[in-house]
Amino acid sequence: MTAAVLVTAPHGTSDPAGQRAVAALVAAVAERAPDVDVREAFVDVQAPDVPTVLDGIPTDPVVVVPLLLSAGYHVRVDLARAAKAAENPSVVVAAALGPDPRLVSLLERKLADIPLAADDALVLAAAGSSDGRAVDDCRAIADALAERAGRPVEAAFISAAQPELRSAIAQAREGGADRVIVLSYLLAPGYFADLAAAAGGDLTTPPLLATGEPVPSELVDIVLERHRAAHVSSVLQASLDLAARV
Repeated sequence: MTAAVLVTAPHGTSDPAGQRAVAALVAAVAERAPDVDVREAFVDVQAPDVPTVLDGIPTDPVVVVPLLLSAGYHVRVDLARAAKAAENPSVVVAAALGPDPRLVSLLERKLADIPLAADDALVLAAAGSSDGRAVDDCRAIADALAERAGRPVEAAFISAAQPELRSAIAQAREGGADRVIVLSYLLAPGYFADLAAAAGGDLTTPPLLATGEPVPSELVDIVLERHRAAHVSSVLQASLDLAARV
């Protein structure tokens, strides 16, 4: 089976550190899979956008892999529309990066670097979404991390969902927390990471792609698995459709 073109689709950011971090992830994916044609596109802010990149791939099978931690509006609407509008009929959109147990492992690793007291509160800071399914995905990550950490982890959101991050931090203090540790469930530095850091926590961990740190192998694994799974599913569906017409 010929490998499909892999088009990465992060949100995009005007933050230079965030741009470098995401570019490093894309480069690591390309290095890990030299037989795959890896191309970078963006949902917003940066160029080229996804439709432009898809226009440059008129015939080969394509899998758009959202470099997004949950399947909210950008995945279910923006990217789905771009795939449907493409002249190439062999474009499919893969699942978002999360939820995935390996993302929980990355958060757990960041948490392990912090000496915790018994009365410290943990808050998972996610971007937020108007799509309830994406919000539930983030809460599932918080619950999984709580199970591993052996202590509560509350999911809170920077925008579009409740509880709002600042409110969750304030409520934790009112509940008697000595410190509030904010765990950034964000992919890379940028606007949302800055908001998380300024929300009032005593300590805020860096995003999953942290400045000055190597790209986590888990993220590369997830991207390539999303690409492969979507391509296999697409090929299987095409075979079933062909058989149904015979």
